[in-house]
Amino acid sequence: MPRLELRPSASQWMRYGSPVIAVLLTIFSGLVIFALLGKDPIRGFEVFFLYPLRSFYHISELLLKATPLAICAIGLAIGFRANVWNIGAEGQFILGAIFATGIALFFGEIPVITLVLMMLAGILGGAFWASIAAFLKTRFNTSEILVSLMLVYVAELLVSWFVFGPWRDPQGFNFPQTEVFESTALLPRLFDGARLNLALGFAIVLLIAGHILFARTHLGFKMRVAGESPSAAGYAGISTAKMTWVGLVVGGACAGLAGMAEVAGPVGQLTDKVGSGYGFAAIIIAFVGRLNPLGIGLASLLMALFYIGGEQAQQYLGVRGSISKVFQGLLLFYLLAVDVLIRYRVRFS
Repeated sequence: MPRLELRPSASQWMRYGSPVIAVLLTIFSGLVIFALLGKDPIRGFEVFFLYPLRSFYHISELLLKATPLAICAIGLAIGFRANVWNIGAEGQFILGAIFATGIALFFGEIPVITLVLMMLAGILGGAFWASIAAFLKTRFNTSEILVSLMLVYVAELLVSWFVFGPWRDPQGFNFPQTEVFESTALLPRLFDGARLNLALGFAIVLLIAGHILFARTHLGFKMRVAGESPSAAGYAGISTAKMTWVGLVVGGACAGLAGMAEVAGPVGQLTDKVGSGYGFAAIIIAFVGRLNPLGIGLASLLMALFYIGGEQAQQYLGVRGSISKVFQGLLLFYLLAVDVLIRYRVRFS
């Protein structure tokens, strides 16, 4: 009978191999799901995984979708490394979009300055929303998991109030949306004929900055110690409260910047559906990427492929677009299952 046996030390091979195994199991399970839905599994694989890569335009759309995911995920990874569990990036994403929209609506005709102010406002909005959880955690020892998660629903109600109320477009036929932003409040596109914009540069810079933080700075070392051994961190005089503030605020700032990039990029206005689940998907990305900037970049592309693949499957196969969420859930489930093999191995006796 097979049984699990504790390894003498954690397997480094499985630490980085388990995400690959989880991805392969997710793809295999996806083929089974297509078959159960009465669709040709090979055709399903082609539509879901290959159609989003069939031209330069489609690849640019993949990068466009991956950009906010990577920005959110690298911010979350900073907190997760310090054992600070920010689950509310979705709400911080929305607050960043709201703050940036306020700048676009009232200062949207000033070239360059408008975009700079929108970036700062988005970062401030996300950081502010995360700081609520940080304050309650350090002051009253509340759970940052619950507080940050509950604040997501408050943020969703807040954005609905704005787009149904004071910011609703009077020419928008009563749809819950603001006016379309001026061209000076939109991020420049990188290529003609494609929607990919300057936000991709933000993501690349943040991934590089994350690598430098983790590998080259004293702060990154302290966050790693605080995450791996809280008792050792306390003995070394590393402030848990400081790590909590840094982890939450930096994660919130990155999510807020991603929210700004969304409304100033492909959307071009604020709607009640601005969240799109990016903040929650970024949690999966951070762990699939092993809290490593390079891994997060690759995992963001994979998650973007799930999003676009779901849209392609809806269009060409007649299945619901929400099948992309099934793939996301399967990926997380398999990752958690296979991660057991990092510290345990299977023995047959």
